[in-house]
Formats: sequence, C-alpha cells, structure tokens
Amino acid sequence: MTVMEQRGGYRPSPPPAWQPRTDPAPLLPDAEPYRVLGTEAAAKADPALLRRLYAELVRGRRYNVQATALTKQGRLAVYPSSTGQEACQVAAALALEDRDWLFPSYRDTLAAVARGLDPVQALTLLRGDWHTGYDPHEHRVAPLCTPLATQLPHAVGLAHAARLKGDDVVALAMVGDGGSSEGDFHEALNFAAVWQAPVVFLVQNNGFAISVPLAKQTAAPSLAHKAVGYGMPGRLVDGNDAAAVHEVLTDAVRQAREGGGPTLIEAITYRIDAHTNADDATRYRGDTEVEAWRAHDPIVLLEHELTERGLLDDDAIRAARDTAETMAADLRERMNQDPVLDPMDLFAHVYAEPTGQLREQQAQLRAELHAEQEGGH
Repeated sequence: MTVMEQRGGYRPSPPPAWQPRTDPAPLLPDAEPYRVLGTEAAAKADPALLRRLYAELVRGRRYNVQATALTKQGRLAVYPSSTGQEACQVAAALALEDRDWLFPSYRDTLAAVARGLDPVQALTLLRGDWHTGYDPHEHRVAPLCTPLATQLPHAVGLAHAARLKGDDVVALAMVGDGGSSEGDFHEALNFAAVWQAPVVFLVQNNGFAISVPLAKQTAAPSLAHKAVGYGMPGRLVDGNDAAAVHEVLTDAVRQAREGGGPTLIEAITYRIDAHTNADDATRYRGDTEVEAWRAHDPIVLLEHELTERGLLDDDAIRAARDTAETMAADLRERMNQDPVLDPMDLFAHVYAEPTGQLREQQAQLRAELHAEQEGGH
C-alpha cells in the first residue's frame, strides 16, 4: 500500500464497464421557476385558455372564501383553504382529459370542483357526513386524502395497471411540500420511475407543512431536484402563474401518455390563509411575508396580463365575478340545509359481501335505533 493509500487519499476508479443508468443532466430542473405571464411566452399562449383559466381562478377564490365562511357558521367541521394556490388547483384540473384520474389531497377540493365535481359533494368529507361524498369512478377523482401522501402510491398503482391493460390513462397526484417528507412520497416516485408509469406528481410548495417551514424539512436545492434521484425529470414552475403551471402540467401529462414515464413538478406558491380554520398562522409567520405574497396573487397576475393585451374588459371581469357569486350562493344555500343521514349507511359500503361480524353489528344498531324510536313514542 502506498503512502497515499495509507493516508486515506486513495480513490478507486469505477470498473471499466460502469456507466450511469441515466444521464442526469436532462432530468435536472431549471435554476429558476418557469414563468409565462409577463414574458415573451405569454404572447404564444391561447387567449381562450387564458380567459378560461381566469374565470376558474375567480370562481375558485370565491369558493375558498365561501367554504371558509361556512366553518365559522358551523356548517363545516374544518376547511383547509387553498386561497393563493388557485392557479395550481385549476391548472391541474384543466390539464387532464376526461379519461384521466386526479388524486387530490385534503387541500385540493378546488381542483376536484374545477374538474366538474359538485361543490357540495367535494365538502362532504370536511362536513363529517361521509368519507367520500361522490363516486370516484364517475368523476375520475380519487377520494380526498387526509393522511399525508398516501394517495401517491395509489396513483402509481392505478396508472401502472391502466398501462398494463392498454388503457390510455394518466394519473395526476397532488401533494404539499409537507407530504414530500413522507415515506409514501419516496415509495411512489421510486416505483413510478422503475415502472415508467404514466403518472405526474404535482408538489404545491406553499412554504409550510402546517407550521414547519421548508428549510426544516429538506436541504435539497429544490423539491424538483429530488426527481433526478429517482430517474425522472424534475420541473420547477411559478405556482401562481396559471398559464405556466398549465403548460408544464400539460407537457408532463402528454409525455406520460406517450410512454415517457413520470414527472415530478414543484410549483412555488403560498398559502395565504391559515393551515385550516383551527390554525393560528400568526404563531409562525408575519404579516409582512403574507402581504408580499398577496402582491403575487394568481388572479391579479393573470388579470393584468389579459387586460394589458386587450383580452379582458370590465364586462368580462364583472361576468366572471357574477358567475362566482351565483356558485357561492348555491353552495351556501345547500350547505345550510341539514343533511338527512341514515345511521345504517355505516354498513352499506364497507365490504361487497358483509362479514358475519359486520352483520352482527348492523343488527345490534338496528335494534338500538328501533328501541329508541319506540321509546320516543
């Protein structure tokens, strides 16, 4: 052994046959978040698409405000607002074809509504009535997922199964920056890349996992950089630029559909409201930070672009707001109606064939309800 080797300076060369499985360079995200609004790329954007994005953003903001108000009125048990993140929510819904699947987290009710789900049905879980207030197969929207990141392996499984069956289907899975710290996140991305599953991962980096800032979750240059470790492309995008998010998601969905495998997209955005109505956000962030992000509001950014280009006038702005108000009024009216609930529904959708224990519990509850009813007479 040489003196160099004894001092620990020896660095063995790789075997002659060794080479990287994948060139990492094309997988790395850009140094800066991709933007469209306010750049030359905006002139190439479809005006009809931009106007549709704007109308959905306005409706989405009103939906968030109304749902938050319903928690204060006791009509909702909890509501995790996506105010400030509407561009991610709307773009995710519009980037998919009808045959595709959306896998939302608990904060992504707006994405489900933008995809066509009834606003009241989207709030059923948060109201405490049902685990899922809609038929996932009918709407191609998986149940709103409360546990962090557990929907991601499900999205990979569905996408992989669809490809094995020859179905032309893509799954888009949404998760927050906090969810990227979960083991399910790692497992989903690893399997997706190995299987080259047609799935797109959208991480909405809104700065905090409840009260934990991103800097205390990861030392990575960005969450999008994590993609290269799994062998998939990573994209970094301005999450408040609706046109940019839509373009990046559409490209990733197209690539997945054509057999190009998964993509990890990190959208840089901000949660303007508290984590939920039960959270006091003033304990971990200041007003100055929040106000700085209000200046980068997704609705304001898109409205400015459209008006500057003569694609949006006062009448169109008023029409978008009126449509949003109509939606909010309908949501408010229907949510103020007490739901008619049947306790026996507890047993209706547990197993296709109820177990003996479940039938026993069902009979016990039926007897108790009957006795209570008889006692009331």
